[in-house]
Amino acid sequence: MENNNDVTKTPVCSCCCTKHTDRSEAERKKLVNRLKRIEGQIRGIIGMLENDAYCNDILIQSAAVNAAVNSFNKELLANHIRTCVARDIRAGKDETIDELVATLQKLMK
Repeated sequence: MENNNDVTKTPVCSCCCTKHTDRSEAERKKLVNRLKRIEGQIRGIIGMLENDAYCNDILIQSAAVNAAVNSFNKELLANHIRTCVARDIRAGKDETIDELVATLQKLMK
């Protein structure tokens, strides 16, 4: 089975990215759908604010968004470790471990 998660040094955006990951269409679609659901939740919270919803109700919805983002991050992180990180370690690129540690520290703030 071919690994479609090759990281290259090709820029994918002009702002900050220096690497990219080739994902299968199914994986990409799954992740994008999760983010679109989160986007819908955020729009719902905006609507609640615009309609002067009760603070507690907004906080509950905000907590749901946080949980959804955390779930997205867990899925993306697990896939990253299984593919990119494992591949780089096998190739002797130990700097990937430092990159992963820095990422985990940011996620756990």
